[in-house]
Amino acid sequence: MKAPNYWDYIHVEELLGLQGGLENDEAQLANDEVMFITVHQIYELWFKLMLRELTSIRNCFKGEKVAEQELSSAARGVRRVVVILQRCIDHFQVMETLTTREYMAFRDKLMPASGFQSAQMRQIEILLGLDEAERIPLGPGGNYLDALRSHDKSRSSALDRVEKQLEDRPSLKNAVEEWLYRTPIDGVGANDSEASEGLDAFLDSYLAAHSGEVDRALGLALERILPDADQGVLRQRYEAEKASVKAFLNPGDDEGGERRRRIRASILFIHTYRELPLLAWPREVLDGLVELEQTFTIFRQRHARMVERVIGRRTGTGGSTGVDYLDQTALTYRVFRDLWAVRTIQVRLEATPPLRNPEFYGFRNA
Repeated sequence: MKAPNYWDYIHVEELLGLQGGLENDEAQLANDEVMFITVHQIYELWFKLMLRELTSIRNCFKGEKVAEQELSSAARGVRRVVVILQRCIDHFQVMETLTTREYMAFRDKLMPASGFQSAQMRQIEILLGLDEAERIPLGPGGNYLDALRSHDKSRSSALDRVEKQLEDRPSLKNAVEEWLYRTPIDGVGANDSEASEGLDAFLDSYLAAHSGEVDRALGLALERILPDADQGVLRQRYEAEKASVKAFLNPGDDEGGERRRRIRASILFIHTYRELPLLAWPREVLDGLVELEQTFTIFRQRHARMVERVIGRRTGTGGSTGVDYLDQTALTYRVFRDLWAVRTIQVRLEATPPLRNPEFYGFRNA
């Protein structure tokens, strides 16, 4: 192999020849349009890296057993995706140098193309585990897969990509939840003979601790409340918090029953006893997934504000409601809901119920 040059290794000339737009001639385009094309190409490259990282993380959890040392790689991968998303958010500042009038000069040529047709963005949502039933209709047609067809209704490379992703199971969410289901709680695994009794014991002790914490908070609130405040309403509010936590940790069959109960208990267990050596990396992974989803939500919100700043609330080039559609996705498209919900349940370190088998989570000699 001959000694490589930098420009050969990353194909500089090929990259710099891809900003010609529909005319395939950059010389015919204004700087504004070349910037618009370039930024979106950069997004697609970032999305490619995100897909690679998310697939590797998902694959880590697909096995029947996840070694402790593999979790550090998963946590690092999640962190990389978060940093990439943060850079994607930064790029909206570049887009905002485009004024409304300058954008309108070339916007019509895009119609009916739309950023919604980014196959890789749809792939990321599918890989993460977005529920198909929660998808917001794009426009008059509604079905997001139809929107990925060519405008003569024939198949497209975008549709092929997304359909292939739909077949690539499990999602990251499902793979992580399968791992959580298998996670031993207070030293007792899901397939152990005493699994049910062990889970009941852990949840009973935790709910008692949580109830005590809520009563403590209520006492402080009543002690420091203004004299004319309605104490009855306050008492009801705290009792409702107790009831909601109990319902969350004892889901009905319509929410997944015993399987969902154990998954939620595992999340709570990992966060509560995170100081134990073998729970340190699991906690890092779960916290990383929350940060990833938070950053993704901020990305969607930032996207909406950028679009509103540049074009206001016009109908999107692809027929969507434009900014309203983007705002809805930021509000609705959530995947790791249980990881967020557990934040409501956690208690102070001093109130944490003691474990029966803490030594199970210590370092072991080879």
